[in-house]
Amino acid sequence: MTFPERFSNLPEYAFPRLRRLLDDHAPGGAPLHMTIGEPQHAFPDWVTEVIATHAAEFGKYPPNEGTPELLGAISDWLARRYGVRVDPATQISTLNGTREGLFNAALALCPEQKRGQRPAILTPNPFYQVYAVAALAVGAEPVYVPATAETGFLPDYAALPGELLDRVAIAYLCSPANPQGAVADRDYWADLIRLAEKHDFRIFADECYSEIYRDSPPPGALEVAREIGADPERVLVFHSLSKRSNLPGLRSGFCAGGAESLGHVKRLRSYAGAPLPLPLQRVAERAWADEAHVAESLAQYRRKYAIADEILGTVPGYRPPQGGFFLWLPVADGEAAALKLWRGTGVRVLPGAYLSRAVNGENPGAGYVRVAMVAPEQEMRHGLMRLRDCLYG
Repeated sequence: MTFPERFSNLPEYAFPRLRRLLDDHAPGGAPLHMTIGEPQHAFPDWVTEVIATHAAEFGKYPPNEGTPELLGAISDWLARRYGVRVDPATQISTLNGTREGLFNAALALCPEQKRGQRPAILTPNPFYQVYAVAALAVGAEPVYVPATAETGFLPDYAALPGELLDRVAIAYLCSPANPQGAVADRDYWADLIRLAEKHDFRIFADECYSEIYRDSPPPGALEVAREIGADPERVLVFHSLSKRSNLPGLRSGFCAGGAESLGHVKRLRSYAGAPLPLPLQRVAERAWADEAHVAESLAQYRRKYAIADEILGTVPGYRPPQGGFFLWLPVADGEAAALKLWRGTGVRVLPGAYLSRAVNGENPGAGYVRVAMVAPEQEMRHGLMRLRDCLYG
């Protein structure tokens, strides 16, 4: 029996790897999990009511492309949030969460060759791991570009050699960034879009954390592309209700962009995608139309930012995140720090090396741990105090 080689070099996924690191060791206190980015704020109380009202629709096959009402709600939200109006019928594809879309869009849109050569796909390093798997799945070369303190925790794609950029088919970017919490401002987006125009590649903008931010709403790739008059096919954006509405189990997201690109995405998805059940599409429709629950959740995250600043503000190298709900904390060695923290206090965090790749022998995440600020405020406070005293005391 033979197996494909294209995925043979994938490291073990982060959370099984973490279990292997920690589970043979007894926790040094009441366990507190600050690893996975699973929102724990309350989702809107009307969610179950909407499901119950439309429960009979579980007996129907749902439309793969999304109901007209859901597509309209998403289009309206994009217009309110970013000032960009897209055609709900041709420029939006619903998704089972954005991980599906971030993967399948590469299948749909990455060419077999670029300028007669193997295409390249750019990804920040560290990064959300589906980016790399998508590159391998389409036979492209994954290029891991450091997103470190020296680059403002965003990748400097423009610094890459021109001959490499000419082979690029897709560049992934997450803003606010997972795990570092950096936000791409308008100038960054504009420069990246102009780079994509110059070298003829697409940008996949992972904006899942767009509604969790410290000060002002992060700009979006679609609005900047419109402002500078870029080709509408140049950018695809990806959003979900997992973080915005605290509904990770709903598995509801979307991608939006140029009509031609979305046509290819939707055509592939009609064969390989799984449509969201109709009652859940009804929930998603209402969630995209409602901002009250989003504002309430954002207020909680802002209090958590303040708690983190209060407890960790004197830690050398601490950088307050500008968005998202992760802390990216400097340590001497991420694995050693995670093990020490677990054995000493019971607080569980993720070594940064599990979210990045070694390039030329250097892993840009090795000297960090990622901490998810998703627990209730007092629980998070106690966890961060235990972390500070154990790792930095």
